[in-house]
Amino acid sequence: MSSRTITRADLYEAVYARVGLSRTESAALVELIIKEICDALATGETVKLSSFGSFIIRSKTERMGRNPKTGVEAPITPRRVMVFKPSNVLKARINGLTVEDEEE
Repeated sequence: MSSRTITRADLYEAVYARVGLSRTESAALVELIIKEICDALATGETVKLSSFGSFIIRSKTERMGRNPKTGVEAPITPRRVMVFKPSNVLKARINGLTVEDEEE
């Protein structure tokens, strides 16, 4: 198993190779998609991509935490976090199954 990281440039090239847009148009398309996802998440919307998964914004309340080095307790401020929930299709693909295999 390789630990390769997919970059924006890799996405640009994939769109260029498979869709047939120019490299500039491919880069603009990828950037537009990323911007739309980021804008939706920033406003608290859930982003659901069929057969891939959902990006969900959750609000965390203030709580007490502990510094692991010193053991001193300190409050952790309330914040919003993003979580990713993979679809069943993606989970099956990661595990080398098809969706039908998983249902049996």
